Amino acid sequence: QVQLVESGGGLVQAGGSLTLSCAASGRTFSSYAMGWFRQAPGKKREFVAAIGWSGRRTYYLDSVKGRFTISRDNAKNTVSLQMNSLKPEDTAVYYCAADNSGSPSYQTATYDYWGQGTQVTVSS
Repeated sequence: QVQLVESGGGLVQAGGSLTLSCAASGRTFSSYAMGWFRQAPGKKREFVAAIGWSGRRTYYLDSVKGRFTISRDNAKNTVSLQMNSLKPEDTAVYYCAADNSGSPSYQTATYDYWGQGTQVTVSS
């Protein structure tokens, strides 16, 4: 069992930055692939970024490439999402997720555990 708790959301102006963090419980964190997803009001949850168990492989949604960076610290059981040059269209609830396959995926269905989400609001 893995429990995930996100933090770091908030209100920021367009062009600003935020760093989201996800703290995971459990001794097997280092074997999980981790992902960040987001869901805006009235829209489906969408993939944002993912990182493999070792941190060597990362995937990003095209619209966030070059602006967002996912990273992990297996010693601290945390995964982070550094978000720069934020746009109003980045406004959503951001969720952290864990996939016990260890391989990063953009597919929601492959993830086994989810956090409760943290709100990110970008004002224009």
